[in-house]
Amino acid sequence: MQIKPIKHFGQNFLINKRVISNVINGAKLLKTDSVLEIGPGKGALTKELVKRVKKVIAVEKDQRLVDFLKEELKDFDNIKIIYEDILKISNFQFPISKVVANLPFYIVAPVIRKFLENPPAGGSPKEMTLIVQKEVAQRICAKPPRMSILAVSVQFYATAKVLSYISKRSFKPVPKVDSAIIQITPKKKHDINPDKFFKIVKAGFSQPRKQLINNLSKELEINKEELSSLLLSKGIKPTQRAETLSVEDWLKLTKKGGL
Repeated sequence: MQIKPIKHFGQNFLINKRVISNVINGAKLLKTDSVLEIGPGKGALTKELVKRVKKVIAVEKDQRLVDFLKEELKDFDNIKIIYEDILKISNFQFPISKVVANLPFYIVAPVIRKFLENPPAGGSPKEMTLIVQKEVAQRICAKPPRMSILAVSVQFYATAKVLSYISKRSFKPVPKVDSAIIQITPKKKHDINPDKFFKIVKAGFSQPRKQLINNLSKELEINKEELSSLLLSKGIKPTQRAETLSVEDWLKLTKKGGL
């Protein structure tokens, strides 16, 4: 069955068997796992998942592909295919131990936020193994002095690492850029108010090329002299830029005795 990719869905189907094997190995799947696959496409990865785990829940927003997958995978009784936009599922009822997905660029950040900030009723997945654009992967996994709001947002909730890089020719149609396999592992929650934390982070990054003291002073309406003393007491230079601060630095500024 010929299925023409829909551009605005960001459909680039994975066709490289070696990459599929790398994703499977990277996910460290167990027979007891219940895996959520987002955007299974034509099922190249799905077919390998169903052979290895207890349950696969595949969420696909393209009705054509839902019909195609139901036919392709009709011999497996451990898969549930859901016709829905993953971002519109507000209360995910299925217990999930891991997420595996080849994500279109435009939903990478929202999907990660969905499962880290507002985990399903059964709790956060133990790991997320995702195929994303190479540049996005590098931003998510960045360290100082190359941090961004995206990096801080993910690393506040989880550890993130690049498992391997993928040539754009591993997909059909061939996208414009290379991709990467990343792994995101949720960690113990910080005992601070996330709203306060991200208010401070967003203030710091409000004008990324400006010094931290200028951004924080303006956005949080704090006297520069007082702010300078506070930053220095936390081991942070007032002249630094937001991209040079680690998540731990931002936590220092949010905890008691900080901003």
